[in-house]
Amino acid sequence: MQLREVRSEDLDRFFEHQQDPEANQMAAFAPRNPQDRGVFDYHWSRLLEDPHAEVRTIEQDGAVAGALIVSGIGSSPELSFWTAREFWGQGITTSAVDEFLASFTERPLRAHVPVDNVGSQKILTRRGFAVVGEDKTFSNARSEVVTELIMQLG
Repeated sequence: MQLREVRSEDLDRFFEHQQDPEANQMAAFAPRNPQDRGVFDYHWSRLLEDPHAEVRTIEQDGAVAGALIVSGIGSSPELSFWTAREFWGQGITTSAVDEFLASFTERPLRAHVPVDNVGSQKILTRRGFAVVGEDKTFSNARSEVVTELIMQLG
């Protein structure tokens, strides 16, 4: 596993990952229309230009496996990550989070995780994140209000 800067060609793979309905259900948060490339490109251009964000590509054996993002740096940093379903269960996301946390030391660091996304909860809990609250928000992917755990490190 390699965690590296995002390259422009990675965006095509990220867009492909966003088309997976099962992954969108798991993550709970997806755009209203995941097939809208214009909205996708706008979102990613803003994210990559944001001086208060760190964005990395998760690469496995030369393939783009996903992305790791910390936004809100300097105020209230929040970690999020996405791994393509074909890479689930291989420890790739865990390795990416470990590598990132080894160099990103700003604390506290938060993450929002759907209450039923047990895999992401395990990754975060084993890295020292603890539940500090809950939030309810509308999920486009599920077309319903979902409960998220607010998890915090340090």
